[in-house]
Amino acid sequence: MPALRPLSPAAIPAALQRAERYRLLGEGDQAESICLDVLAVEPDRQDAIVMLILAITDQFRDGGGIAPHAARAEQLLPRLHDEYARAYYGGVVQERRARALLVRGLTSAARAWLTGALEQFDRAIALREPGNDEAVLRWNACVRALNQLPAHLGEPDEERAVILSE
Repeated sequence: MPALRPLSPAAIPAALQRAERYRLLGEGDQAESICLDVLAVEPDRQDAIVMLILAITDQFRDGGGIAPHAARAEQLLPRLHDEYARAYYGGVVQERRARALLVRGLTSAARAWLTGALEQFDRAIALREPGNDEAVLRWNACVRALNQLPAHLGEPDEERAVILSE
């Protein structure tokens, strides 16, 4: 199998711009690959870690198991230096997981992940810099999503089986 070729440090800014473009085009796997190339050169590069988390969560809706993607994204959170960023992006991972489950009709599981996202966004809100309301916006989006779910849901066996196979 051919070996990977290293990225030159001077190419990193353009590579991250390209990764963002791939994310916007809905090609999370391509963005992920670029981020891995960047992190191979600069393992501690915070914007690349954030982009990688987002690129991985972009793939939640691509089919296949959500849980393996979520686990990979969650493993990156401790690499973020800022406590606010860890809480905020931890919430993003949970919220995006919930939304992917909603697309699959798994409302009980989605409710649990949305609730977890609210906890993370609440932590981020407490840690935020003045004028940074990103976590507030995400909190409100999660609350709206929860409010659209039926008030009481039993969890059918079929849904439970799908969740276990995530």
